[in-house]
Amino acid sequence: MNSLAAGVVHVLLLVTLPPLLMGVIGRIKAWMAGRTGPPLLQPYRDIARLLRKGAVYSRTVTWVFVAGPAVSLASVFTAGLLLPLASVRAPMSFEGDLVLFAYLLALGRFFTMAAALDTGSSFEGMGASREAAFSALAEPALFLALATLAVTTGQLSLSEILGGLDAPRAVLPAILLSAAALSAVLLAENARIPIDDPATHLELTMVHEVMVLDHSGPDLAMIEYASAVKLFITSTLLAAVAVPGLAGRPVALAAGALGVACIVGLVESVTARLRLPRVKQFLIGASALGAVALATTMFTRGAA
Repeated sequence: MNSLAAGVVHVLLLVTLPPLLMGVIGRIKAWMAGRTGPPLLQPYRDIARLLRKGAVYSRTVTWVFVAGPAVSLASVFTAGLLLPLASVRAPMSFEGDLVLFAYLLALGRFFTMAAALDTGSSFEGMGASREAAFSALAEPALFLALATLAVTTGQLSLSEILGGLDAPRAVLPAILLSAAALSAVLLAENARIPIDDPATHLELTMVHEVMVLDHSGPDLAMIEYASAVKLFITSTLLAAVAVPGLAGRPVALAAGALGVACIVGLVESVTARLRLPRVKQFLIGASALGAVALATTMFTRGAA
């Protein structure tokens, strides 16, 4: 597959597949609960319905509120261009792009929080405060996991890292620990149970959902679509780490991402949302796993 065709396939995967993962999670949860549940393609219909509506803005908000959804979507979509989906090299691959990947996720999250604070609502401010606390605890786990993979492969580009995890020199225990840390990061980044409940309507437990209460129409569609894209790219990253050799194989990576979505649906069906103090302990534990993985890799490399 030449570079142009690979780029087209890459963009098509990023554009078309993300809402499907949300539909898979919904169907798994409905099946586990013995319900019929929403159709598999319901997320696509919800986004299309929101795009046909108009947006309503308060007279008190500024450009920050208006720009929040667009920046959030642009940042996660750009992060998706750093992953090797359709070929062994991503469309935006370069040395050190793993740092940009992490900070693009942080940029989208920051503008979502800033838009919530811009409304002047103490309720949305509470959600933004919790989101900031959770992200501050999740980012060390993400960076430690990525650092472990970089040390394991000796590369600083996500394309080279994910493509080199199946090499004989890779440290399997460290890779598995990194996958475990990334699993916790995935749940935190995507506001999934046990970190957050995307379907909750209880005021004191809402985190992500409370930050987007004032958004409507196309703005809410962009937020929902950005959430789906973030779930897709984090699921793809986890699948590529947990099963080395998937990088650059679009069908296998798509199947891996769908498999991760199925696991997320099962986890949400059999677990409850953690209390806020327990969420902090959960994310600190994920960082500990990342630290152990990095130490294991460095010790193995030093012994060799």
